[in-house]
Amino acid sequence: MHRFYLPPEQCRSSVLTLRDREAHHALHVLRLRNGERVVVLDGAGHEFLCETTRVARESVELQVVQKNAIAPLPYQITLLQAVPKGKLIEAIIQKATELGVSRIVPLFSERVTPRLDDETVENKRERWGLTIIEAVKQCGSAWLPQMEAPLSPKAFLAKGERFDLALIASLQPDSRHPRELFQNYFNEYGRLPKAVALWIGPEGDFTPAEISAAKSAGALPITLGRLVLRTETAAIYGLSVLNYELQSRYG
Repeated sequence: MHRFYLPPEQCRSSVLTLRDREAHHALHVLRLRNGERVVVLDGAGHEFLCETTRVARESVELQVVQKNAIAPLPYQITLLQAVPKGKLIEAIIQKATELGVSRIVPLFSERVTPRLDDETVENKRERWGLTIIEAVKQCGSAWLPQMEAPLSPKAFLAKGERFDLALIASLQPDSRHPRELFQNYFNEYGRLPKAVALWIGPEGDFTPAEISAAKSAGALPITLGRLVLRTETAAIYGLSVLNYELQSRYG
């Protein structure tokens, strides 16, 4: 069935209405007809099985047939992603959403720092939010990842956030395989971490000062193999490894 997204405040009645982008997609791309069944996701843990009851010129009305509550993953992954050049960040956001991250924090690192004013940053954040919505509809997740405004690694670290396990992808000699760090955590606490952060650097990696600051704040360097990966490949690889390690026990 086709999937659509509506924010929680628009999903409080037994009749849901698609408008604007969602209506355009339903009417002009999918050519939805009365009687067809679709799924609506609210990004807050609910999935609505609906039947199309009215197709108008600019809107579609849906009757809710069944409402399902979908439990979130038993762990939360925060992706701390250095913003690369060009539009690669959108592909990273898309794949990160499909891989179940709960939060994406774009980082303006020293080696790749776009010159953006506040309006441009807000416009980008809005576009990135739309990328997340499209990815959620594609993969069927009932939970919408949190998309934060970009900031520098220094500014993020200044917030003093703490995670059960923070990892930073690194080519340095002190980096270890992620499985070793997950096993060490399990041996110490008797469980796997529930809040995990993954730092992924830009082209050319984070600067030594940025890496040192992240490590001082508790981030542990991990290897993603012997080959040098592009930043978008590193993000997908790293998130896949994290999901594998966490799902192996959490299920």
